Amino acid sequence: MTTQAENELMTRTGPGTPAGEWIRNYWQPLALSEELPQGGRPLPVRLMSEDLVLFRDEEGRIGCMQRQCPHRRTDLSYGRLEDGGLRCLYHGWLFGANGRCLEMPAEPPESPFKDELRFTTYPTREMGGIIFTYMGKGEAPVFPLYEPFMVPEENRLAKRQAINCNYLQTLEGGFDPVHLSYLHRPIGRKDNRPVPGSTLSADNYYASDRRPTLEYERTGFGMRMYSIRKSGEDKKYVRTTNYIMPTSVAIVGQEGRIGQGFHMHWYVPTDDAHTMRFDLVFNRVKPLDKVSKELRWNDNFGPDGQLRSADNRYHQDPELMRNSNFTGMGDSFNVHDAFATESMGVVSDRPLENLATSDRIIAQARRLIIENIKKVEAGQLPVNVARGQAQDPEAPNVVVISEVIPNEVDHKEFWKSRITHSVAAE
Repeated sequence: MTTQAENELMTRTGPGTPAGEWIRNYWQPLALSEELPQGGRPLPVRLMSEDLVLFRDEEGRIGCMQRQCPHRRTDLSYGRLEDGGLRCLYHGWLFGANGRCLEMPAEPPESPFKDELRFTTYPTREMGGIIFTYMGKGEAPVFPLYEPFMVPEENRLAKRQAINCNYLQTLEGGFDPVHLSYLHRPIGRKDNRPVPGSTLSADNYYASDRRPTLEYERTGFGMRMYSIRKSGEDKKYVRTTNYIMPTSVAIVGQEGRIGQGFHMHWYVPTDDAHTMRFDLVFNRVKPLDKVSKELRWNDNFGPDGQLRSADNRYHQDPELMRNSNFTGMGDSFNVHDAFATESMGVVSDRPLENLATSDRIIAQARRLIIENIKKVEAGQLPVNVARGQAQDPEAPNVVVISEVIPNEVDHKEFWKSRITHSVAAE
């Protein structure tokens, strides 16, 4: 059982909190590249209870800094992009993407004040259509070049979604394989896209074997998880999910059903009551059908064009429950996930849970999180933080499989045959 103290430890992520300090050891996404076009307006963002402004200067450089001007606290997201930086509207102070104050036009020309000014700024990296930042102490760690970052732009698509609850329950939903037999199950129809090694789709296995065998192993990036379902007398359907510390997962998506890619999700704390989910879909073989992907994203909206949310009970329809899908909330997995996690409450009251055998992966992941929070409290580096080398050495081992294989094949070795990329230098 998770105690109240453990629940508080894992879910509070503001400045100075143990979990907040743990997560700040890593690069985290805070916006999509498309939200910050060249010449576009500054973007107000909130990450781990800190209000920030993100801007792209005239040279395309990205700056990330505290949203309130360090002079008189005016909101810099209304500022002007000019003269190589972001200029505050109140008194004209100019800030560069490098985190320095470039001008204080009302101050005497000889004043050293602008060079002495200290205010909160964070480094950024733009990868895979997503803008990341590092909010921790000292020099930023190596940026892990996972496979979705390495394919051409036309082979990937990035999206984001706001979720109204704490990050931990959304993250736990990302690596819970059992709910696939229930929450996302279609009713009265089939998805005919095959799984490698089978003429059936994954949906058939989720429906026919709702008690998967669950296994896990710790890795240099976090945890690799296996769910094994029966496929006739002599075969098994194996699906892997990777928990990539601190807040992301690599899971089977539509591309994975044909063995050509997977999804990465980041569940980033906006604050303790809200989460921003970033999705990165990629295909290593061919360009994505982005029109189709955008249409699937539109499933997040109900028949009246409104976003499915708790306010409208996710447009749940009893007729859809009978004839279309298990939830009656449309076909979007994102909506299903939002319902499941938001309905737990803002912060799930974990001491009231009754965990079962099917929750062994959830329990193990919580132990791993608590261990790494305590490592940071003790002044040690947590899992999946690399410094002083070109690439996180575990990055190539983030492999997702969704495949039917013979029973005698060791699935804990089989995934190694599906490594398709090599370590890449930054």
